[in-house]
Parts: sequence; C-alpha cells; structure tokens
Amino acid sequence: MHNKKLKYSFVIILLLILIFLAFYLHLTNGMFDISVIEIFQTLFSLNDNEKFRLVIFEFRLPRIIISILIGIGLSVSGLFLQGITKNELADPGILGINSGAGAAIMMYMYFINFKASASDGSNFLNIFSMPIFGFIGGFLAALIILIFSKNNKKMDMQRLILTGIAVNSGFSAISMLFSMKMNASDFEFAAVWQAGSIYNANWTFIYMMLPWIIILSVYLYKKVHLLDYFQLEESSIVSLGIDLDKEKRKLLFSCVGLISACVCVAGNIGFIGLMAPHIARQLVGIKHRKLMPITILVGVLLLILSDFIAKTIFAPSELAVGIVISIIGIPYFIYLLYRS
Repeated sequence: MHNKKLKYSFVIILLLILIFLAFYLHLTNGMFDISVIEIFQTLFSLNDNEKFRLVIFEFRLPRIIISILIGIGLSVSGLFLQGITKNELADPGILGINSGAGAAIMMYMYFINFKASASDGSNFLNIFSMPIFGFIGGFLAALIILIFSKNNKKMDMQRLILTGIAVNSGFSAISMLFSMKMNASDFEFAAVWQAGSIYNANWTFIYMMLPWIIILSVYLYKKVHLLDYFQLEESSIVSLGIDLDKEKRKLLFSCVGLISACVCVAGNIGFIGLMAPHIARQLVGIKHRKLMPITILVGVLLLILSDFIAKTIFAPSELAVGIVISIIGIPYFIYLLYRS
C-alpha cells in the first residue's frame, strides 16, 4: 500500500515537472525569444517594455492557459466516455461529438455573421453564446450514437464505433457546407478553426471557457467513482441501487458540455480524450478516483507540448495543433484497435 502511494505521488510530481518545463518552453520560445529574467520582470511590472507585455499577456499566456483548459476538458470527457461505454476506443472526436458541436457552432457563425475579426474577443456576447449552440450539436450527435448503437437494448461496441464514424462524417460535411458559403476571410478563419487551432487565443475565450470547465470537471470528479461500478454487469449495478440510465445521461450531458466549450475555442481537436486516459492507466492502474487527476495532467501536457511544436516546427508559419495531435494520435489509435 505504501509503495502504491509512493508511486502515485511520484507520477504526479513527474507530470507536474514536465508540464512546468513545457510551460517554460512555450512561454520563452517562438518568433520572439524572451529570457526568464525578462518574463519575471514583465509579470511583476518591473519592466516597462511594451513589446514584452504584448507578447506575454496578449499572445503566449492566453494560448497556454487555453491549452490547459482544453487539455482538462478533452481528457476528462474521454475518460468518462470510455467508462460509460465500456469501450477503450471511445473518444469525443472518434464518436462524432466533436463534429456535432463543431457543426452547430459553424452554423451559428454563419447565421449571426460571426466575423473572423470577432475572434479577437471584441464580440463578448456572441462568444459567450457559442458553447450553448455547441452543446446542442454535441448532444444531438451523442443522442444519435446512443440510439443506433443499441442492440437488444444493450450497447453494442462495434455499432458504437461505426455509428460514431458515420456521425462524424455527416456533421463534418455539414460544417464544410456552411463554411463554403462564407466570404473569403471568414472561410479562411473557419478552415483553420476546423483543423483544431488555438493561435487566436485571447482572454475573452478564457473567461467563456472557465465556468464550463471548472463546474463540470468538479461535478464529474464527484461522480467519478461510478465509473468503477459501470465496469460490472448491469444487473450487479442495479442491485447496488444505482439508476444506471439516469446516471449515464447526467455524465454524458456533462461530457458534452466540456467538449462544446473546447470546440468553441479550438475546433476539432481529436485523440486527446483517447490517449490521455490510456497513458494514465499505464501509469497508475484502473481505479478511477486516482485515474482522473493523472488523466488531466497527461492531457494538459500533451496539449501544451503539441501547441509548442505547432508554433515552432515550421516557424514563422504555424501548424494547427489538431494536426500535430492527429500525427501522434492516429498511430496510437491503430495500435489500440489492433490490441483490442
């Protein structure tokens, strides 16, 4: 028991150190390099250099913070989707929930004329309305998947994946249809957004995401013990006095809320919800109360590192972070598919 606690503490400390290093690299490196001393001077207003203030407070810090929030949201939703469906290949992107939320947000952008210039955070009301529409789209995608993946009133895992792929393709086509109707500048913004990008991060998007991520993550942490019970047979779960369908619906709605908040800011970033829980299980086992914090740390680390690679590998040009994660995630998904 003592060795297990020691190992768990070691894993947490190691991940925190790696996250700190990734944070440091992201903050100090880019097209405009800044030393640690200059960062501290700027953060504590000991330096009046406006160029440093602009780079740190308007570009890099918002981008890192949004990476952290998206890492939390996608990794937690991935962990719960895998627990609810009892399928280790479940992921918000693979199941089509990302695409459902993205299609609804794309329609929202089109009908309210959400211009690319509004992505700077100036249109406060429209930005704060986006997650609601994303939630509706994500919920619709989840509902379709749940209806068509059932076989004799039980969830068929093979049907689940196939339905998710179909839903993903369908909603992606809807997103493409509406993006093609936009003018040139907004189409360019929509195309980059769909690929999964956080280059336009700003404080307004952070304020929009925070309530969704904090409230829903805390709620799900209080419910995370249910995932241990969900691994049992349904008759055993019912005998424990757990209303299985009701609890699954609550957890699923919470996951859709997290995913919608992430998709609003960064578009369709896949595979974080797939990889983070699996890596965490390899590190600390399958008990979900301990697994959730490690999953969050792994997800945050993956997002910060991927975004750092996206902004530096082809500098001064930038890749969408979703592309970097897909390059890592697709081989990992094939490996899991082969293993299962």
